Amino acid sequence: MKLWQNTSDNVKTSISAMVEQFTIGQDTIWDLSLAEADIKGSLAHTSMLHDIGLLTTEELKQAHEGLDAILKTIYDKTFVIEEGVEDVHSQVELLLTQMKGEVGKKIHAGRSRNDQSLLDIKLFIKAELKQIVEKTETVFNSLIDLSNKHKEDLLPGYTHFQLAMPSSFGLWFGAYAESLCDDLELILAAYHMANKNPLGSGAGYGSSFPLNRTFTTLLLNFESMNHNVVYAQMTRGKIEKTTAMALAGIAATLTKFSMDVCLYMNQNFGFISFPKELTTGSSIMPHKKNPDIFELIRAKCNRIQALPNELTLLTNNLPSGYHRDMQLTKECLFPAIITLKECLDMLQVMLENITVKQNILSDEKYLNLFTVEVVNELVLSGIPFREAYKIVSKQVEENQFEYNSKTFNHTHEGSIGNLQNDKIKEEFIQKRKQII
Repeated sequence: MKLWQNTSDNVKTSISAMVEQFTIGQDTIWDLSLAEADIKGSLAHTSMLHDIGLLTTEELKQAHEGLDAILKTIYDKTFVIEEGVEDVHSQVELLLTQMKGEVGKKIHAGRSRNDQSLLDIKLFIKAELKQIVEKTETVFNSLIDLSNKHKEDLLPGYTHFQLAMPSSFGLWFGAYAESLCDDLELILAAYHMANKNPLGSGAGYGSSFPLNRTFTTLLLNFESMNHNVVYAQMTRGKIEKTTAMALAGIAATLTKFSMDVCLYMNQNFGFISFPKELTTGSSIMPHKKNPDIFELIRAKCNRIQALPNELTLLTNNLPSGYHRDMQLTKECLFPAIITLKECLDMLQVMLENITVKQNILSDEKYLNLFTVEVVNELVLSGIPFREAYKIVSKQVEENQFEYNSKTFNHTHEGSIGNLQNDKIKEEFIQKRKQII
């Protein structure tokens, strides 16, 4: 029997297996991810029901004993949603009723599956965003460490995919570290939006019970609540899309870095390498060391970048109030969260094993990278910039350009000689503190 069925429904109607399967969909799969949040929400809700007099002290004790016992099965991974049970909320209520009797039937007073689902999703997203920040920080620190370690190792810089100016591995690694620092802005936005309590909004129109929403907000460690009960339900879909945008920000950084790595590993570049065990071979070409890990990170992260659009199309043009369309947001968002965490973990392994080639720019083919250095030297000697540019341009055209010194005097903020990694790290730490 469904939570939303009454006795007469049970007697008079029989939902076909096809309709039931279609409407439940993948809920029993993805709801397992929400089980812990569902129990924590019920612990807070029952405490509030006791506070306003809808549960006795003994009933609260029994409810919490049962909920804690169910929570233990979640932690030891023996919790399941049984066949014929519609979702995690139904399973928890069923188990509690089996264990503790009538009190299990009382815990739903003052809430709807709508605000219960929304609460679970927000608690889940908060926890997952914390994990993503932790994994991002690990990768960030590795990039900063590699940037500092290789700050003297020069690298060709490109614009339009043509040789441009000298760069360095310090700049390259540091650039992606700062990119992840900016990506935290989107994570923070998603986290702050998820950090508002929707419990007590019911089906979107509140309740005639004297609910104490401030009470559950404090118990569940939310920063504040969604004050308007109609808007609380309007955040369903909105919070998932905002989270998807945050995931897409990190994914964009990872896919660009992966593309660079695929290029730099190519024999025509040869700037970096990895141990054989972290590359893959060919079935017919014995010499191959393919960057499959980075190609897969690139592909997986490109799919994540499509997620905000998928959720927009799923939730767009819906009026206020709950609609069953929202059920599908879980099967869009949850796999993407898992994928991004896996990509961050794999990237960290690769960064721990990267080898940087030394003295790349000593190769004669990179000579023209230094034209700007010579132009600047002429300007510093008193020659107007436009004249200096013409002089060096003519030397290049006549194949007479020379540059013997490989020293650099790039001292401004963020340049080869002044990476500003300490400032970047300081910014990252300040943003991370707002979540962890």
